[in-house]
Amino acid sequence: MRLDKYLKVSRLIKRRTVANEACDAGKVIVNGKSARASYDVKEGDVLEITLGAKSVKVRVTQVKEVVRKEDAAAMYEAV
Repeated sequence: MRLDKYLKVSRLIKRRTVANEACDAGKVIVNGKSARASYDVKEGDVLEITLGAKSVKVRVTQVKEVVRKEDAAAMYEAV
C-alpha cells in the first residue's frame, strides 16, 4: 500500500492530500530515510511523522486496504 494511503487509512493523518504534501515536504521518515508518497509500506516499518511541533513515531503492525474507525489504531504501535 502506498505511504500516503496508509497514513490516511490508519488515521495518522486525516486526509490523503495532507499526507501526500507531508511526504513531499520531507516530514515523513520511514526506517531513517525520507520517503515519498509512493513508498510501499510493509509490516515492521518504522514511521516518524513531524507536523508542526508534534512528532509521532510508530511501527506498522498490519496493512489493510479498508479499516473501520474503531480498528484503525490496531494498524500501528507507538515506539
